[in-house]
Amino acid sequence: MGTDDLRRAAEAQREVVRQRYFDQDGRLHTMPRKQSRKLAVLDLIAGRFIPGVHYLEVEVNRELIGLYDDYVSLRRALIDFGFMDRADGRYWRSGGTVEV
Repeated sequence: MGTDDLRRAAEAQREVVRQRYFDQDGRLHTMPRKQSRKLAVLDLIAGRFIPGVHYLEVEVNRELIGLYDDYVSLRRALIDFGFMDRADGRYWRSGGTVEV
């Protein structure tokens, strides 16, 4: 498989995850139990945060509240699975897919 084929396959997988776990308004309606699917969901959510930008907790919460009722667990999962890091009251994106 070439690079373009891999990109197309990855985008197709992201689209499946979007359709299965997010509603038409972009809200997450359920967090998947299977870890590979959970990672795909978290990757999509992490994409809402700009690499290199530091966010206050209130800013992260504001973004996540609009996505999922249990935004605290969602924030914790982003950190636990390495999509975001935090220190001194600041959060930043530390992993996930980055469009180039």
